[in-house]
Amino acid sequence: MFPINPFLPLLLLFIFESIVYLAVIVMVLKRQAGQKALTYLTALYALVALVVHGMQSAWQVGLLPNLYAFTIEQILWFSTLALSLLLVLILYAFLEKKRFAIWIGLGTFWVAILVLLTLDIFQIPDILWSNETWMLPSERVGYAVVFLGWLSFSLSSFFTYRRAYKDTRQPLHRNRLHYWLLIFALLFSADLLFIENLPNWGAPLRIFGVWLLGYIIVSHHLPDLQEFSRSGLVYISTTLLAGVFYIIGFGIAQAIFPEVTQNSPLVIGAVIATLLATFFRPLFKFVEEIVDHWLGIDQLDVSQTVNEYSKSISNIIEVKRLADVTVSLIMETMGIQRGFLFLVDKNTKPETPYYALRAVRNKGERPINIIALNSKGPIAIYFLDKKKPLLQFDLDLLPEYKLSYPEERDRLKYLDAEIYVPIFSKNEWIGLFALGGKISGNRYSKENLLTLSALASQTAVALENARLVENLMSLNNQVRDAYRDLENTKRDLEKIDRTKSDFISIASHELRTPLTVMRGYTEMLLETPSLDEMMLKMLKGIHEGTMRLHEVMDSLFDIAQIDARTLELELEPIDVGKLVQEVCTGLKQVLDERDQKLKIDLPPVPGIQADPNTLRKVFYHLISNAIKFTPNEGRIMVRGKTLPFGNEKMPEGGIELIISDTGIGIDPNFKEVIFTKFYQPGEHLNHHSTGKTKFKGSGTGLGLALSRGIVEAHGGKVWVESPGHDEINFPGSHFHVILPLRKQLQGNTLPISKAISVII
Repeated sequence: MFPINPFLPLLLLFIFESIVYLAVIVMVLKRQAGQKALTYLTALYALVALVVHGMQSAWQVGLLPNLYAFTIEQILWFSTLALSLLLVLILYAFLEKKRFAIWIGLGTFWVAILVLLTLDIFQIPDILWSNETWMLPSERVGYAVVFLGWLSFSLSSFFTYRRAYKDTRQPLHRNRLHYWLLIFALLFSADLLFIENLPNWGAPLRIFGVWLLGYIIVSHHLPDLQEFSRSGLVYISTTLLAGVFYIIGFGIAQAIFPEVTQNSPLVIGAVIATLLATFFRPLFKFVEEIVDHWLGIDQLDVSQTVNEYSKSISNIIEVKRLADVTVSLIMETMGIQRGFLFLVDKNTKPETPYYALRAVRNKGERPINIIALNSKGPIAIYFLDKKKPLLQFDLDLLPEYKLSYPEERDRLKYLDAEIYVPIFSKNEWIGLFALGGKISGNRYSKENLLTLSALASQTAVALENARLVENLMSLNNQVRDAYRDLENTKRDLEKIDRTKSDFISIASHELRTPLTVMRGYTEMLLETPSLDEMMLKMLKGIHEGTMRLHEVMDSLFDIAQIDARTLELELEPIDVGKLVQEVCTGLKQVLDERDQKLKIDLPPVPGIQADPNTLRKVFYHLISNAIKFTPNEGRIMVRGKTLPFGNEKMPEGGIELIISDTGIGIDPNFKEVIFTKFYQPGEHLNHHSTGKTKFKGSGTGLGLALSRGIVEAHGGKVWVESPGHDEINFPGSHFHVILPLRKQLQGNTLPISKAISVII
């Protein structure tokens, strides 16, 4: 046989711990995002532990002959103190606390004391105390300082952990903290063995403790210790009960059938095994229920829950009631402390696209502000891509949520929820459940997450219907409000129009008499031959102004009669062509001033029954308007034709006159507006009258309204056609006037007028 090297176990232990420590260092350094301090401190802890144990192993095998045993012992003391300080810092970084400077200062203080003791600055005697049996050498002072420092750091770590555990409510965070109890047990035990100069016994404990520390740092979702305990208890309890059942069964069989048991034990064993297999499933179920009750683990019948939930919400079409029912059912079924339902509205603005989470709250409940999630943020992307529940635990720890859009994580954390379950309908995100922790304090299991996803799918259809109803009701309310506002506006406009008509009527009646007096006296004075030239000129100006006022008041009086439907027409047979020619001839001076040509091209048309005075005003206003809005050297034409019986515009027959010009035209959007009272183009608003026929001159805005009123009073129609408004190309306008042919008394006929073709 080959002799076994006594240092081989030390070598194998060193190789094993080197592999573990280096693996931990590489493992934690790869996960630096958002946890740099934690990963660096853990890597440093593993590196110090590796160096110290490597030095101690090298000294044991004789590779460091110049070091004394006491020196190695001091190295173990000092390294243990340093590792206990590092463990405090690692715990603080793990809990995301910021008070590193205090502990670094305390560590520096203890190191300074040890350095001073090592350099013998205090000149402590070699023997501090002795009797006949025991003595206390000065080397024990360093041991005492190290032990006190280690004890203070270790107790600080434990109490910091205990305080954090008490402040933590979320079970997933608590589950992570549970692993620290095992870490403390392993590393504190290893520290004590190192301090007592038993590193070979403490090394395996430290190796396992460091590996476990690295594991909880790099692993996000750690195995549930409660579930692990449940599985272990169920397995052990079931195994023990099965063993007891087998022993009792075999004992009963031996008492009842001793010969069979002695001669054929395999048969008895097979019978007992068969009975055990028959009752094993109920036995296993019984043990699970006992263990779940003891550990406070709630079980859920998924199919029954989904079925009852679907029935409860199927007929709800009101959003607030749906939110109240769904959240209440989920809280009651799963034993949840709180819950909210949010409606998700997408804002499609290209500069800042986001999803707005709008909480559905009943009256009297605490209001919740709208939560905006950027559509390119990690939270919205997770919901849109995964369509799965998101844990607050993930938001708290995963780097992608901590390092980007932290304000979104903070807004959600304010809800004090543990899980967020998205609701999708037709691949569109429409809602979100925000659910708090369970009353039992347990975590959400995988089965719970699947159940919540199923309930969210059931909610999607009802929520979509409720949102459609809500939108429809909102639209109806808006239409109702708009209709009410429209009615109010209509009443106000009618009141204003009535007031305007009353004013016109009163003004036209009250001003006509004094204007008539002024006109009469002015004309009398103008006939006086003894007036000098200057006085005559002034009287002519007064007379022109009076006539202008008289014309305006006549228009106002006619408008007032039209509004009151009291316009009285004195119908008589008239020759329309002759009437139009008279009006055009009266405007010859104006046409000459503007260097315009007016052509009358009328075929023979039948005479009509009409009021010549009011009809003269119609053609006067239409032709003067054409002159006003046609530039100098422009052309105006008056055409006409007879409309036969059965014409769609005038079924009883009539005549149509068209006044065309080469002016600036009319915007199609204003073809009806121009026939309203007091309408003027925007550029003429607030202007005084600048002349009846001056190019684009301002006026009272009554001519076209008066013309339409008179024509319609005759039973006719008036409208305008124009390609559009253009002050460069001058597309022109065409005003159409249709007057009906009235039935004549028996034996009476109206002569047909002569054709007219003249240029004025």
